[in-house]
Amino acid sequence: MPGPPFVFADEVSEAIASGRPVVALESTIISHGLPTETSAVTARDIEKAVRSEGAVPATVALVDGAVRMGLSDDVLMRVAEDDDVVKTSIRDLGPVLAASRTGATTVAATSYLAHRAGIEVFATGGIGGVHRGAVDTFDESADLVALGSTPVTIVCAGVKSILDVFATLERLETLGVTVLGYGTDAFPGFYVRDSGTPAPGRVDTPSEVAAIMRHRRALGLTQGMVVAQPVSPDEEMDRDLHDRTLDSGLAAAAEAGIRGKEVTPFLLSWFHEHSGGKSLSANVALILENARLAARIAAADGTPER
Repeated sequence: MPGPPFVFADEVSEAIASGRPVVALESTIISHGLPTETSAVTARDIEKAVRSEGAVPATVALVDGAVRMGLSDDVLMRVAEDDDVVKTSIRDLGPVLAASRTGATTVAATSYLAHRAGIEVFATGGIGGVHRGAVDTFDESADLVALGSTPVTIVCAGVKSILDVFATLERLETLGVTVLGYGTDAFPGFYVRDSGTPAPGRVDTPSEVAAIMRHRRALGLTQGMVVAQPVSPDEEMDRDLHDRTLDSGLAAAAEAGIRGKEVTPFLLSWFHEHSGGKSLSANVALILENARLAARIAAADGTPER
């Protein structure tokens, strides 16, 4: 039997065919990363941010047994509001498609599907990584494995600060993933501008990123690349508030027996509920800025010969 179909929105299909810049966007942020009542509007705002820099957005989700690259309004609302939307990583793609369930794609799944569709730039909020306490639980995100095997450039605000950032950077090095700070020598920490760990490399313009992409492509490298842009100073969370909220959230997760892939959405929700709205404001602001930067990078990369 043939594999599951890719269903492209007309705008996305025409852009790919004509060589216009396209930026992939994940859908887990719509279903599991933001409050339901605002997530659909925010998703469209993210797409507008991509368009504002001359690129075409391709929000990815699984719907009715197909991979959707670009979502209509009714499909977007299903992803945002349905109670049974599955948080879908790479391991979940087959089961979700076979059951014709609605799946919101994670960083790992979006990277893989974007690559299959011929899209090389992807914007998100923060990537997953090694969880705190992983020395005992072996808990680390599938995002790392995907980055180690999928040649997509991911524009993000660094590793989610609820994780073990230092260990995550060590794993990315082992996996051969290029990691660059954008306009910073300090590796960003999602809600905060400085995770406390230096960035392995630095770039300052979209054209620099595009040049690196072209050289990587010419070498046939199969790993991904992370471009980490810090949240703006105006939106950064106060460090003390961040640390207090993280400590209380980790304790609450442990008490509730939250483990595995449920930890991240639990902690993100905890931050939104216990930071006086500051984490939500930072989250929305950083993903909008990442979307704009990803579009500029995709435009700078152009359509070099494969």
